[in-house]
Amino acid sequence: MGKHTENVSDRRDFIKASTALGAAFMVGSTFSVAQPPVDEKNTPNKYRTLGTGKHSIQVSALGLGCMGMSYHRSFVPDKKFMIDLIRKAPDVGVTFFDTAEAYGPLLNEELVGEALAPFRKEIILATKFGFKEGKPSLGLDSRPERIKQVVDHSLKSLRTDYIDLLYQHRVDPNVPMEDVAGTVKELIKAGKVKYFGLSEANCESIRKAHAVQPVTALQSEYSLMTRRPEEDVIKVCEELGIGFVPYSPISRGMLSGYLNERTKYNSNNDNRGSLPRYQKDAVIANWPLIETLKAFGDQRGLTVAQVALAWLLAQKPFIVPIPGTTKLAHLQENMGAINYQFEMDELQKLTAEINKVKIVGDRYTGLSAQQTNNK
Repeated sequence: MGKHTENVSDRRDFIKASTALGAAFMVGSTFSVAQPPVDEKNTPNKYRTLGTGKHSIQVSALGLGCMGMSYHRSFVPDKKFMIDLIRKAPDVGVTFFDTAEAYGPLLNEELVGEALAPFRKEIILATKFGFKEGKPSLGLDSRPERIKQVVDHSLKSLRTDYIDLLYQHRVDPNVPMEDVAGTVKELIKAGKVKYFGLSEANCESIRKAHAVQPVTALQSEYSLMTRRPEEDVIKVCEELGIGFVPYSPISRGMLSGYLNERTKYNSNNDNRGSLPRYQKDAVIANWPLIETLKAFGDQRGLTVAQVALAWLLAQKPFIVPIPGTTKLAHLQENMGAINYQFEMDELQKLTAEINKVKIVGDRYTGLSAQQTNNK
């Protein structure tokens, strides 16, 4: 059986156990930031490296996806609480924060920028460009002049003079990838950006971009419910020395075991209500996966979410998931996944059980599906 330093068996029990600690964190907070060690071998679980050589960055093994703090979720929490949460994230080990122009647009960047301002230079900040007027519903726009405009706006929104990792949010078929990579290369030379990333790009696009400006990370949806990247892009990332950053690693909350077929979503602000995978029949069909993860976790003091994240971390050393949350207890729980190390045989057995569940329901529909890597 693998090794784990925590003893948490149920998500709700974890939240209850964390309430007092969370309250203590929120009162009298200080901006103490977990610093990456010089020798990564001393703390192999806490930090990972995205990219290769001078195009590499060291980040926490789990990052924090900030989208849901202001965008695309049924409940939009109070801004002050989210600022407090972001400022406490480094205390539990997070040094890698993810946002985008499109989340709002700009509203999420403004939230993240305000929260991180006191210790901006001590963390790694990632954002994205790629949509017309920052709105996915209007389509894609990665023209060089638009990229430069977005970066200037993002720098202002984020209250910073540089972006650590700049992703193209979605590949624009109307703009040659070489032009996109070349524009980001110019921004890197200008000191506005440090590293280049892609999101939902296919293998051909990755290779084209990498030939012009080395790519530090590819961000794509990857979880136990979305394993498409295993077929191609993760292999290309390994070949080229590119880090892989899974978004929605807990499948928008489904792999927490907290959502079920009775869960209702706010149609005005939550995209899950329109996604096939979150409809009643699909949730019921996919529930055996949750049961498999829970059975494994119950024997090892892990929650469903921790098993899901630990499994991703065990796939490749260059994989850095960025689960999102609006609760400190969930953040602490997620970070607990870093402490679990699978034995090879138990990982193989768990994966074999997981493979028996055939996931029902597409991850996206319509325009969103067209803009993602489905090739």
